[in-house]
Amino acid sequence: MKQDDIAAIRNLSLFRLMREDTFLALIEAGFLQRFPPGVVLIEERDRADFLHIVVEGQVEMFATTAGRETTTDLLRPVDTFILAAVLSDQVYLQSARTLEASRILMIPAEKVRATMAADPAFMRAISVELARAYRTAVRDLKNLKLRTGAERLANWLLRTNAEQGNRNRVEIAFEKRTLASRLGMTPENLSRAFAALRPYGVKVKGPEVDLTQPQALAEFAKPDPMIDGCEENLS
Repeated sequence: MKQDDIAAIRNLSLFRLMREDTFLALIEAGFLQRFPPGVVLIEERDRADFLHIVVEGQVEMFATTAGRETTTDLLRPVDTFILAAVLSDQVYLQSARTLEASRILMIPAEKVRATMAADPAFMRAISVELARAYRTAVRDLKNLKLRTGAERLANWLLRTNAEQGNRNRVEIAFEKRTLASRLGMTPENLSRAFAALRPYGVKVKGPEVDLTQPQALAEFAKPDPMIDGCEENLS
């Protein structure tokens, strides 16, 4: 593994305060693999064998039931999945697949649990990470239950615009049906939501969305730090 990759993983809040020897032993036990787009990495109902770390690319977390499917999260470097299943030695509650060519580091679940027992700093970081994941899930639930589809889309556009440098042009780096699913909508409802945002300066051009009136869009979206804020790093 490249030193830059190791440094990026080391900088994750989950690993930052670990002892150097336990961190290196954990990383050396892992497998770094390349995957093309569309590969299912894990499937819900399978027992958790590895902690996965996205080193390069993009991964979609999704779930299915009764023939229906929904996107639950979109992960980019450097992020992990699924810690709770690994720690509890339980089955995955979600599946994961690559949206683009990706490199994934897979650390055996048994090694993660053993390291947690051996390194108190790692155990504390795991507790904080689980708390962060819980709070993020509550924010997502509030977003779905307290906002209309157009409001969810407007806030997503504002957040993504900030992440992409406040250019007032958002690039959707995946299919619109994936965005619709992530926002709790059908593709048809997403189209209607985009149409509802036209009076607020939202113009769609394929995978790009121009925000010609960002202030008007923000007044419509009404961003709320109790929903849209990021979790502070407490580790």
